[in-house]
Amino acid sequence: MNTITTTHFNFPNQKSVYRGKVREVYNINDELLVMVATDRLSAFDVVLPKGIPYKGQILNQIATQFMEMTQDIVPNWLIATPDPNVAVGHLCEPFKVEMVIRGYVSGHAAREYAAGRRQICGVTMAEGLKENDKFPEPIITPTTKADNGSHDEDISREDILSKGIVTEEDYLVLEKYTRALFQRGTEIAASRGLILVDTKYEFGKTKDGVIVLIDEIHTPDSSRYFYSEGYQERQDRAEEQKQLSKEFVRRWLIENGFQGQEGQQIPNMTDEYIETVSERYIELYENILGEKFVKADISNINERIEKNVLEYLANR
Repeated sequence: MNTITTTHFNFPNQKSVYRGKVREVYNINDELLVMVATDRLSAFDVVLPKGIPYKGQILNQIATQFMEMTQDIVPNWLIATPDPNVAVGHLCEPFKVEMVIRGYVSGHAAREYAAGRRQICGVTMAEGLKENDKFPEPIITPTTKADNGSHDEDISREDILSKGIVTEEDYLVLEKYTRALFQRGTEIAASRGLILVDTKYEFGKTKDGVIVLIDEIHTPDSSRYFYSEGYQERQDRAEEQKQLSKEFVRRWLIENGFQGQEGQQIPNMTDEYIETVSERYIELYENILGEKFVKADISNINERIEKNVLEYLANR
């Protein structure tokens, strides 16, 4: 199936292009950012070789809808969505930390806990918990954003402040916004029969010095969801939770001998497997947003995106 894995646009007044793991960001005249969500899939901080049909559209539409649903509590960078795969927003200077918040002992936190560690990012985890148990209170476990594409690293609040990565005044705002967004996300998830397990937020500063939410929010790439129905029963029986996230891709990679470590080969993703991943992402969309996913025309995605963005820029 047709996918978009890289772009080479040249928009009017374009200054530069930043290529992230799954997004490509075009700087327009040092004022606007045109963020294109590609169909690339990353896991363990490695971009996998094949694109996933509709993944970019799914991530972009989930993120932009959640931006709109949370703008009353936290300002964000978003201005418009001229194409299913595109968000346009204010140019911001990103903070060099990602604000990870965890409500449950899952994913990275569970792996650390199973290894016998009881501290993560300077935060103590209580004894006697098991995988996927709920923390008494959500914990914030930041990571440093890697500039060179290497693994992001856990970092404590104390180190962020002592190293001057973020000022204390700004960090207090990031913490406040992170907790407010997680609370709102938890409430929205609960209304759809889901549990928001953990997620990450990224923030930046506008030219006016306003701290705003940037990048994705509450997507299956940045968040983990459980189905709330049967959650406690599965915990009581020590069964795996039924979840909505890209953890199923990570599990498949681990089972096939890949965790992003040096010397490991990425396993072959057959067309059949890619089709199942695409179907899972559509399932994620429909459950997270509570609406049917409408597939955009992907006969020529690059041409469609270029046309829609050019029209938007000409008419703004």
